[in-house]
Amino acid sequence: MSEEIFDIIRKKYVALTSEEKVRQHIISILINDKNIPLSLIAVEAQIKVGKLIKRFDILVYDRQLNPWMIIECKKEDISLSPEILNQAIRYNQTINAPYLLITNGKDFFCFKQDNLTSQLKPQEEFPVFPSKTS
Repeated sequence: MSEEIFDIIRKKYVALTSEEKVRQHIISILINDKNIPLSLIAVEAQIKVGKLIKRFDILVYDRQLNPWMIIECKKEDISLSPEILNQAIRYNQTINAPYLLITNGKDFFCFKQDNLTSQLKPQEEFPVFPSKTS
């Protein structure tokens, strides 16, 4: 029997794969360090990318329920490459979140998408989540 972990977002036990460990670590950071409400985080939901059905790892919504950040997780021994960023970009063509983050649990690369130019601007730090008043 494989080891499982309770996913607080999906409200069920899931197999504790290497990638799931990273996903759960990131969820913990979002909730505990970044104070993002559980209700604004979606995990492993289906999206349509072109004609294909795909699943994103994590999507964070802002307080107006607009997509705010798409997060692509890879297991720790996968180095973060342009291909992984391109995967997040392809998913974001459907989602249209202003921020993209790719991580393997050790390394994080965050980008802000400029909707006018479609350019990605690297972010030095994790962006500040919009407050209740903004």
